[in-house]
Amino acid sequence: MNVSLQNIDKVSALLTVKLEKADYQEKVDKALKSFRQKAQMPGFRKGMVPMSLVKKMYGKSALAEEVNKLLSETVYKYIQDNKVNILGEPLPNEDKQPTIDFDTQEEFEFLFDIALAPEFKAEVSAADKVDYYDIEVTDEMVDNQVKAYTQRNGKYEKVDAYADNDMLKGLLAELDEQGNTKEGGIQVEGAVMMPSYMKNDEQKAIFANAKVNDVLVFNPHTAWDGNPAELASLLKIDKEAAAEVKSNFSFQVEEITRFVPGDLNQEIFDQVFGKDVVKTEEEFRAKVKEAIAKQFVADSDYKFLTDLRKVMMEKVGKLEFPDALLKRIMLDNNKEKGEEFVAENYEKSLEELTWHLIKEKLVAANDIKVEQGDLTNMAKEATRAQFAQYGMINVPEELLENYSKEMLKKQESVEALLNRVVESKLSETLKGQVTLNHKAVSAEEFNQMFQ
Repeated sequence: MNVSLQNIDKVSALLTVKLEKADYQEKVDKALKSFRQKAQMPGFRKGMVPMSLVKKMYGKSALAEEVNKLLSETVYKYIQDNKVNILGEPLPNEDKQPTIDFDTQEEFEFLFDIALAPEFKAEVSAADKVDYYDIEVTDEMVDNQVKAYTQRNGKYEKVDAYADNDMLKGLLAELDEQGNTKEGGIQVEGAVMMPSYMKNDEQKAIFANAKVNDVLVFNPHTAWDGNPAELASLLKIDKEAAAEVKSNFSFQVEEITRFVPGDLNQEIFDQVFGKDVVKTEEEFRAKVKEAIAKQFVADSDYKFLTDLRKVMMEKVGKLEFPDALLKRIMLDNNKEKGEEFVAENYEKSLEELTWHLIKEKLVAANDIKVEQGDLTNMAKEATRAQFAQYGMINVPEELLENYSKEMLKKQESVEALLNRVVESKLSETLKGQVTLNHKAVSAEEFNQMFQ
């Protein structure tokens, strides 16, 4: 076996692998013995088929399989052992590769085109100035979050008079042109509606201060601006038919229900942050503000890294790449999309590749490593963030463990978590090496930066 690497230029090379019979024959013989043990042919007991017949039937395929397997192992071992910094996968050379004939050859030569990562320096220092956005946590944000918690513990109560956002239940009946109940018209017992969601203000006003047993006349078609889905839901008919109903209706109020938020008490304190962690409303609001601020830090760190990317891309400048070879690799990875896709997306892919290489150098320079515990913790954080969207902050550790374990079973999730861990550690490290230009912004101003 002979493996050699010839540099074509700074960013491409030709890898040659020569295999002799002695390199693969033992593996082929072993494969054929395995075939023989399993082979079932008329006239022979299982495992007793003559080897000459086994070779005739399976020799070529066994040779091809073992040679290709050995070739793959050899190529990747050489790249790993010699620390060849390649881009993408080795591709068979299209010009110099000799024809391979497994029927007649005993020695084989394989040639691969290899794209090499360009050599460059990527360093940060205090001379690099990067904006860092401190997102303001407003009283309104805290108020809204606290309100969300109290609403979670709220309940519905029956009341005597209607107010905005109340829910009405009653008898709905279609009227004729004279204002009488229409014979054979639409009637819905126990019809439920919330006038606050009506599109027409005049129709909405009809229900102001309505009381139980009141009979009110309104026009559903006008109230909901002819929305067939809304009308179909109210009238209990299909959308096509509902769109054609433009009559007035009477509504006899039978029940008025109001949602009443829960009290901000110790029960809610314990639900959100754990038993007896906070004891007063002031402490609760402070913890809520702290939780919001923590999420904002993660957002600010993400923005910091995207801004640092711009700084580093400018410092490094345009790198040299083996364009023809990279386009071949890109096409090989996107066969179903074709050459047009490659042509349209190549420059963008180079930008991403450049940043990837820069990030790799920064990670290596700062000795950033990812342990299993880091992945587990990030999976828990991701799970905790998902629950937080629904107002669940004090999630039991056991539940976090179970969700994170399921997440780590999926390869795609692991790769995403790995990238998040690396970027999180890199961001934290580099914030201490560059000069941060702190800027106080509102959440709205911050969000506009991504539009």
